[in-house]
Amino acid sequence: MNGMNCLVTGGAGYIGGVVAARLLEAGHTVTVLDDLSTGHRAAVPEGARFIEGRVQDAARHLDGSYDAVLHFAAFSQVGSPWRGPRSTGATTSAARSSCSPPCGRPACGRSSSPPRPPPTASRMPSPTEDAPARPTNPYGATKLAVDHMIGDQCAAHGLAAVSLRYFNVAGAYGRHGERHDPESHLIPIVLQVALGEREAVSVYGDDYPTPDGTCVRDYIHVADLAEAHLLALGAARPGDHLICNLGNGDGFSVREVIRTARAVTGHPIPETPAPRRAGDPAVLVASAERAHTLLGWRPERRDLSGIVADAWEFARRTRGGR
Repeated sequence: MNGMNCLVTGGAGYIGGVVAARLLEAGHTVTVLDDLSTGHRAAVPEGARFIEGRVQDAARHLDGSYDAVLHFAAFSQVGSPWRGPRSTGATTSAARSSCSPPCGRPACGRSSSPPRPPPTASRMPSPTEDAPARPTNPYGATKLAVDHMIGDQCAAHGLAAVSLRYFNVAGAYGRHGERHDPESHLIPIVLQVALGEREAVSVYGDDYPTPDGTCVRDYIHVADLAEAHLLALGAARPGDHLICNLGNGDGFSVREVIRTARAVTGHPIPETPAPRRAGDPAVLVASAERAHTLLGWRPERRDLSGIVADAWEFARRTRGGR
């Protein structure tokens, strides 16, 4: 694939920054659009043009020279109900801007609205892209609405789009890693305990029907995730909206993550029991067969120790930085 001129919205964030870096390494031209409300200027890779601004104003910056828009400017936390509609509006703006003449440029987006189990279910079967989506909150509902909207834009305007749905992203890539405030992801929280920034890690439920009683989740290395986005650019076809899950394919329990972090960091990392969180299935592991088949993508960094070690190196290097 020849070098493309790419606009990366949210490219000052964790995932967007890694994808922007990989695009540059692959020979593409990159412009990052980010309002820095949750991102960091230091996360914008060297060699990328930076525009500080809102994704809702993306049309101002799409002058017909871009070959692709990769959209990461969305909230990653469920949070308050208003966050869903605001995020949907931002994605709508990016998609509509991508349809400005000339039409049919590839746009690579992301969505996270996996199907949910019924209230009495303890185990979630590996969800596929065709499984019925049952959002349990406004955040998930608006993610699903975005998928429908992008599909409509493809059919009506010849947009070429790929939506990549991913689960638990972790690890680091060079100087790019997780710096959320507040932090809600398990691996960086565990590492904050190792750094002395937290007293202990809370374990939400230890009586699930899993080998050690704690929830099992799919963790994917951020560099593997970025590689999927590069492959998606080549797979996008005008008029089509391709949706692919991305996942490691292996599940790791909460206590497995904690034990691995103890081994990697050499710190005891105390844990404290906490009540189950409503709606948490015991096991949730992605099925990424479609990405394997249609994108030619397979994760190469599947080992949990390696994922944690990369995150630990980044955490130590940036301790105290925000």
